Amino acid sequence: QAQLAESGGGLVQPGGSLRLSCTASGSIVAIYVMGWYRQAPGKQRELVAVITSGGSARYADSVKDRFTITRDNARRTVDLQMNSLKPEDTAVYYCNAEMEPDGVGYGTDYWGQGTQVTISS
Repeated sequence: QAQLAESGGGLVQPGGSLRLSCTASGSIVAIYVMGWYRQAPGKQRELVAVITSGGSARYADSVKDRFTITRDNARRTVDLQMNSLKPEDTAVYYCNAEMEPDGVGYGTDYWGQGTQVTISS
């Protein structure tokens, strides 16, 4: 059974940095797009950054030039380096990946359990 596990959230002051990591595990034939989404209280979940298996990345305008998404296909990981953090970045951050489990024949969306990121002085 395929699954995603995140780590790295926490509390940091404005202007600080955090790094989120997500690892895929299970019997997986292929991992297509991986990415990070976030959901702040009272708001809809929104895309933060996504990256293809070939390394092409796309970012939300609100995080461009501050966040960097990277991926290690061999280790099945996707990381999000977050710099110059602002209070409005406070949210639960979710790892997402389209993965094809062994024996299924097609990709399916998977989500991690979420990790809290709080930016506050």
